[in-house]
Amino acid sequence: MKQDGSIDLFHYWNRLRDGRPAPKRTEIEPADIKGLLADTFILERDTRGEAIFRLAGTRLCATYGRELKGFSFPSLWRDKDQRLIARLAYDVFHSKSVVVVAFGGRSLTGRTTAFELLLLPLEGGLENPRALGIVTSCYKPFWLGADPIVEALIESVRVIDPDREPMFLKNRPAVTVPPLAPSDSAFADAAQTMGARRIRHLVVLKGGLDE
Repeated sequence: MKQDGSIDLFHYWNRLRDGRPAPKRTEIEPADIKGLLADTFILERDTRGEAIFRLAGTRLCATYGRELKGFSFPSLWRDKDQRLIARLAYDVFHSKSVVVVAFGGRSLTGRTTAFELLLLPLEGGLENPRALGIVTSCYKPFWLGADPIVEALIESVRVIDPDREPMFLKNRPAVTVPPLAPSDSAFADAAQTMGARRIRHLVVLKGGLDE
C-alpha cells in the first residue's frame, strides 16, 4: 500500500474489525471517513454472483465519467483482466482477503495514468457479502475527471493477510501481471520465483518483520 487514501482506509477498517476477519457493514460510519468518501465504494454480490457497485463516491464516478451504482465491477477492466479481478473480488467476499491492485487507466482520448485499488471485506452474512474499497490516483493529472477513464489494465496484485504481514512497507514485492491474460501457470511461476505460497487460485506473499 503506497497511497495515503488506501492506508487511511485500511487503518479505519482495521480498527473497526478489532481482531475479527472483517467488521460488519453496519459499523461503517460515513462521517468517520468523510475525507475519503469521494474515492470510496461498496461492492455487493448480485444474483449471478458478480460483484457490482452498491455505492460509489462522487470523484470516483467523475473519474469514469458515469454513475457507477449498479454497474459491474469487473467491467471497468479490459477484457483480459476481467476474470482475474472477478476472482479477487470473490475472494474478498468469501475468504475475507485484503487485496491491493496497482493498475493503469486509459482515458477516452488515450491519456494514461496510474491508480491504486484497495479492497477490504465487510461482514454481511453468507447471503449478503460486501466489500469496501477505494481507488486512489497516484499522480492526479489535470485532466482527470474531465477525460473519463474507459479501460483499466492491471499491473500488479497483492493479496495480504493483515494479521501477519507488514502492511505499509513500500518496497514489498508484488505479483506483476504479465501483459497477456494471466494463466494458472503464470501465477505458479511467480509464486516459485518470489517465495510465495498458493491458496487455490491466489498467490499469497510471505511476509515477516525481518523483511
